[in-house]
Amino acid sequence: MALPIIVKWGGQEYSVTTLSEDDTVLDLKQFLKTLTGVLPERQKLLGLKVKGKPAENDVKLGALKLKPNTKIMMMGTREESLEDVLGPPPDNDDVVNDFDIEDEVVEVENREENLLKISRRVKEYKVEILNPPREGKKLLVLDVDYTLFDHRSCAETGVELMRPYLHEFLTSAYEDYDIVIWSATNMKWIEAKMKELGVSTNANYKITFMLDSAAMITVHTPRRGLIDVKPLGVIWGKFSEFYSKKNTIMFDDIGRNFLMNPQNGLKPQGLNKALQRICLIPHSLPLRERALPALPVWK
Repeated sequence: MALPIIVKWGGQEYSVTTLSEDDTVLDLKQFLKTLTGVLPERQKLLGLKVKGKPAENDVKLGALKLKPNTKIMMMGTREESLEDVLGPPPDNDDVVNDFDIEDEVVEVENREENLLKISRRVKEYKVEILNPPREGKKLLVLDVDYTLFDHRSCAETGVELMRPYLHEFLTSAYEDYDIVIWSATNMKWIEAKMKELGVSTNANYKITFMLDSAAMITVHTPRRGLIDVKPLGVIWGKFSEFYSKKNTIMFDDIGRNFLMNPQNGLKPQGLNKALQRICLIPHSLPLRERALPALPVWK
């Protein structure tokens, strides 16, 4: 019996329709190699588990009890891509060649139509509170891909995928900040990534809530046309008694996400090539310099 599966990798979705319940996880990986060029040993498939543990290569797909057209996420890098990172990283190895937002801010931040979009999000977007906001705490908003971890890495565990010292950083930040996760994907993938990294289950800090792409808005810029951004005004509107411009900082690897709140954004140093180098030279690069930046101090 055929078992159709949809695999998401590199921003694209791949439909697998030729495998059956009698095929194994390794068969799936071999088929994905023909679609993506990523070797089976480089692939990590999120969402394939047996009794709470990642499914081994010899497990039959039927044992995973997948529903037809189940979506799973694949992590992994083609061999030719890995060759690009064997040498030292360039001076500027940001994943996204972002544009300078300075000239765009005045044109975007205070436009009435954009403020109306934020108002609609405040009214319509439903936030699931995981842990209540704490009185007197500031707010730290964190992007996921390339800010907390490299989702195209060849690494095989959450520890290798994540930015160095992530848990230490979040533990320290939690003393003064409520922590919110905001990613430009859907909530299913955000939850899967946070579980993989051990963020949602860490006993030393708590996540207040998470936002997905539905909380974003589209704005028009003179130079770049329509783009999606993350307006912190959505959070400030929903939780005005706790958070505002005066006590919020957002980390994101894409600077244009700050267009509606340019004074509250901080772009961490690039992560992609550094973590790929760890895959090639395991445990040899602590990369303390790639840890997340220090948080600001409000007086």
